[in-house]
Amino acid sequence: MVEYCAADDRTLDDALSALADPTRRAIMAALREGELRVTEIAAPFDMSLNAVSKHVKKLESANLVQRRRIGREHFVSAKPATIEKTAQWFDAQRKFWNTRLDKLETLMMEEERDE
Repeated sequence: MVEYCAADDRTLDDALSALADPTRRAIMAALREGELRVTEIAAPFDMSLNAVSKHVKKLESANLVQRRRIGREHFVSAKPATIEKTAQWFDAQRKFWNTRLDKLETLMMEEERDE
């Protein structure tokens, strides 16, 4: 069993809030390939560079990405630790509900057999 930590609630809340937006999910998907310049992230979107930068800032504040600067260039990469914590929460939920649903299915099958 995974130990509960109240700080994890804040991490999860921030991550889910950031990932609620489809643009930010698309940014995270693009970062699966590795680090990208903000200009590269912005290229497929029909919005200003400033708007994309605001999305990146939201992902940064949720600790899902990190940004580094080299001169005028801003490079963004995913932060696997926060993504992993979020995935672990979803895995725990899936396991819990699969177990519950399996038990329900067993009970229903037993009831059908008894009838």
